[in-house]
Amino acid sequence: MSDQDTTRKTLTLKKGVETSSEAPSDRPRVRIGARARQVAQQKIAKDKTARIKGEAPSKTSERKTPRSANRDFEPRNTAPRHSSARGSSRSAALRSGPNEFRDPGERARPLSERTPRSSNPKALPQEPVTARSTIVSPTTEIFQIFAPCPLGLEEALGAELSALGYEQVQTTRAGCHFVADWWGIQRANLYSRLATRILVRVGQAPVQHEDDILELAQSIGWERWFGAEHTLRVDTSAIKSPMQSLQYCNLRAKDGICDRLRDLEGERPSIDTVRPDARVHLFLSQDTATMYLDTSGESLFKRGWRLDKGDAPLRENLAAGLLALSGWDPQAALLDPFCGSGTILIEAAWIALGVPPGITRPFGFERLRDHQPRHWEDLKEDARSRILPELEAPLVGIDANPEAIEAAQRNAERAFLTEDTIQFELGDARDAVAPAPTGWILTNPPYGERLDEEDLEFWREWSANLKREFAGWQVNVITSDLDLPKHLRLKANRRTPIFNGALDCRLFNFELVESSYRNVAATQRKD
Repeated sequence: MSDQDTTRKTLTLKKGVETSSEAPSDRPRVRIGARARQVAQQKIAKDKTARIKGEAPSKTSERKTPRSANRDFEPRNTAPRHSSARGSSRSAALRSGPNEFRDPGERARPLSERTPRSSNPKALPQEPVTARSTIVSPTTEIFQIFAPCPLGLEEALGAELSALGYEQVQTTRAGCHFVADWWGIQRANLYSRLATRILVRVGQAPVQHEDDILELAQSIGWERWFGAEHTLRVDTSAIKSPMQSLQYCNLRAKDGICDRLRDLEGERPSIDTVRPDARVHLFLSQDTATMYLDTSGESLFKRGWRLDKGDAPLRENLAAGLLALSGWDPQAALLDPFCGSGTILIEAAWIALGVPPGITRPFGFERLRDHQPRHWEDLKEDARSRILPELEAPLVGIDANPEAIEAAQRNAERAFLTEDTIQFELGDARDAVAPAPTGWILTNPPYGERLDEEDLEFWREWSANLKREFAGWQVNVITSDLDLPKHLRLKANRRTPIFNGALDCRLFNFELVESSYRNVAATQRKD
């Protein structure tokens, strides 16, 4: 790899301005508009203060609560570790992974080698004392969180959350449950590479009819998070639900939220399905409805740098998940011989340099009531201060399409990477040369419509190149072609089921044993 450029860019983000919409008023009369919202926020603040002091909430803010109310907000005895953030480096060659909270001198290790928190807490990276002291949680309130992820990444996401210091992490289909306070929720949005969203559970109740959903929605204290001045979007999903129409269920949930806010504040929030201020998710199972507040806004895989996508692109969190599943060491060389728009390599660069995946993008919680911009900026600045100045091993991308190489270079530039951070080269995978004695190949090769299924000669030639040039390397390939090992004439060590969108794929791992393939290459040269 070429020497790093001594002139480096810096990440610069404008600081938000804290605003306060509270206005003193204890008169129990009906108000509408902005004044009503101010009174509602004051009541919320008084109740919060009362909870901290152990007093009963004010009578003016009491409301009849059908069914499950806010039992999900009961404090727990344990809370995860959290770190704050400081710094402002828009470093062009950047680093990351679940390594952000390790000692700066500690070597990075692949996610697969890390010991889960529950089995050996001392083996996990420890947070610096300064990071822990920067952020002070406003309350001791602990929330139940659900973090969805692509199918097949559940275990990797669970390991990531444990490495970040979260507790009570439980994997389930397409996601993980864990607990955190409000600062922990913000940290999860900032640091999680594999999650799609960070959803806070705000209400749950048994349901048998659509009106039960209305009653549940009316029982939840939405005014704590947003009001009539915000725009709203509600999404509904279900598994084995007996409800006849999910669209009608979605309407009942929206009606319940809006009716409560209208009763309290005199107005209903407007609905915006494109760029809402607040997002709510309703999930229906066979006999239960659960409502979540979405703190992420746009999906977390949208890092903000990928505008040029190319053919058959991988989402950013899936690319990060493949790196975790492959066992890639962030201090080792990485090659993608079918790099396309460069998603895998850019994610790898951010992992190796310690760049939090959410460092340059906005989040939904920033639009909610009681958001504290100053503390959020502290959290991000601490994250920036941990970014490493340069990589320790080469990252190389090869593609036969010049337009793909140009798209990858533009994406890398938007990701604040210097030109020499990733070596993007126009070339043929069958002619690739190893950039280091050992390392990893991780790639999403053409298959299906992108490559003639009968063109088996391509796979044989690529396999011959792998055996000749990459002895001692780990090769990891994601594909929907389950016969790929047979085409390559290689035996897969692992076959990890994973979904690329709706496409059922496998991540095949091949270990190119150094001695045996050198003997094969020598024999071929004699022939």
